[in-house]
Amino acid sequence: MFASTTVRAISRTLRPLSARAIAAIRPTAARTFVSSARRFEATAVSQQLLEKLHQELNHEISTSETGTEGQPEFLTAFKQQGVWEINDVPGNDEVLLTRKFGNETIRVMFSVADLHDYEEDDMESQANEQGEEEEPPIELRVSVSITKTSAPGALSVDLYCAEGAFHTANITFYKSSKMSTELTMESDFARRTLYSGPPFETLDVTLQGNFEAFLQERGLDSSLAEFVAEYAQFKEQEEYVEWLDSVGKFVES
Repeated sequence: MFASTTVRAISRTLRPLSARAIAAIRPTAARTFVSSARRFEATAVSQQLLEKLHQELNHEISTSETGTEGQPEFLTAFKQQGVWEINDVPGNDEVLLTRKFGNETIRVMFSVADLHDYEEDDMESQANEQGEEEEPPIELRVSVSITKTSAPGALSVDLYCAEGAFHTANITFYKSSKMSTELTMESDFARRTLYSGPPFETLDVTLQGNFEAFLQERGLDSSLAEFVAEYAQFKEQEEYVEWLDSVGKFVES
């Protein structure tokens, strides 16, 4: 009687333990299987991504327009003029052009990131009557800084480049040249607190013409506007090719 009771007690004790042990083992095996499957799936997906990256890279390289010196003809011709110096750091989206004009130093800065901004904004507005999308016009924000060795301060001119010409938006005068040229958070914050001048379009028409002649005399004319638009596209293409190559190497590693 006692033995029978003992056996039943032991049996009741063992059954839950066995069930718990099995329950603990089964999910582990399932998780291992799912993890392996996901790793296999990720490998296949990565391979597809890599193939597409290589395809895009080869396409961009094959359609690249370069001259005999390994650069576009428009860039070679621009450099041969010897007027503007191009400061272009690979990997950066901003380009700086500088030149001397008498006792003045003129800096022109623009960013290739604006190409994407305007393309997205104009995507719907550029559809023609047949419903086909036309290529959006190139429009870039351009910042100009003019400083003098003979006087403190700086003129800061906000332009936008569109349809082969510069259009003036605003002209600001800073009593400190550093305020116009320094690219720091402190200087940027300080610029926002200062009076930036009236909107250019509200100025007297004759005064507008005088300012435009002043800028054109310093080389801010239609030929430079055309170069800026063309170089921005060239720069964006170069950075895109480098991006495709870098991402592809990372995925493949």
